[in-house]
Amino acid sequence: TCAYYTVFADTDASGKAIFRMYYRGSNYNRKRRDQTHRQVVCYAESRDAIHWTKPKLGLIEFEGSKENNIVWDGAGSHCFTPFKDTSPNCRPEARYKALSQVHRTGRPHYAAQGEMTVFAYKSPDGIRWTISDGPLITRGDFDSQNAAFWDPYAGVYREYHRVRVLRKPGGEVVVGGRPAYGGFRSIMTGTSKNFLNWTSWSEPQLLEYTDNIGEQHLYTNAVMSCPRAPQILIGFPTRLLPEQGSRVEPILMASRDGRKFKRWDKPVIPEDAPKDRKGNRSNYMAWGLVPTPGNDREYSVYASESYLSGTDTRLRRFTYRVDGFVALRGGKRGGQLTTRPLKVAGGRLEINYVARPGGHVRIEIQHADGRPLVNFSAEDCDPLEGDEI
Repeated sequence: TCAYYTVFADTDASGKAIFRMYYRGSNYNRKRRDQTHRQVVCYAESRDAIHWTKPKLGLIEFEGSKENNIVWDGAGSHCFTPFKDTSPNCRPEARYKALSQVHRTGRPHYAAQGEMTVFAYKSPDGIRWTISDGPLITRGDFDSQNAAFWDPYAGVYREYHRVRVLRKPGGEVVVGGRPAYGGFRSIMTGTSKNFLNWTSWSEPQLLEYTDNIGEQHLYTNAVMSCPRAPQILIGFPTRLLPEQGSRVEPILMASRDGRKFKRWDKPVIPEDAPKDRKGNRSNYMAWGLVPTPGNDREYSVYASESYLSGTDTRLRRFTYRVDGFVALRGGKRGGQLTTRPLKVAGGRLEINYVARPGGHVRIEIQHADGRPLVNFSAEDCDPLEGDEI
């Protein structure tokens, strides 16, 4: 029952590229219906984002040996979610940070329900961790990935966590409503200038949605800054379908302000891609989206499978074309798109396109009233073909 995977790109002490992965190490005996050992935080690393190794770190004793890849086994091991802090004001001893759920008493997740909070963790190297003296966030349900990261565009830390919400007749929203009584699972967010004082302590905000999909149960959120476009936030929340035997599937959502998101209804990874994705927790997206080394046109993402349904939970890699999260399709008859008026700094604009054999793209630059600029009409543009940025 390993879960809650986190993946991000980094450099090692020598300056070479390295990819780091963190996940919960746990096992559940279905016959006895209990944990076979305490939950721990495990670590793996890779040079290509495809082949991974589990280094023997020699830090924490487990079943009589320190020859393992465990980096944390204290309070918060259930859903430990780290990231590398890229803030220009980050101190070296806290270059890596994390959030996780901790019971007020410090007891393990599975031994104490209720009275949950979020604590912070820091590390100079991503391997040796220490926990904060007290909780940072107290309002919400924190038993899944509590994602946090530095937003370079807004100049703040952002965090996203799960919460249960009850919508009463008349529209009143009550945080803490249980799904069994008409509530639904939702996502709450907050910001911080220093990673210690969060708006989600005193003024947590529920996400709002600008689409017409309607209320859905959303579990993990996987929100992060979009590569190459940090002014946009993207997320891969897990949509839970309790009326369908607790099926889960990740979807895509995006935002420009960190609170109002547009969701796309189609799952990004269906349960038959390729197998063992049926059932609760068997199709969660990992937090993280990384460039694939040697291929500047590809991102790697990861999703779980075979949770509780096989001998081992697995993580599978999937790929995205760079910036290829959503697209407009012209079809056989073609089509056109006119953007809103843009203010552009510099003298360069880019288009990310795929024009298959027999198709092409033309670009026209217009005044705000729709008139083409001289020498920049569609007729002046040579047809663009192929797969290019």
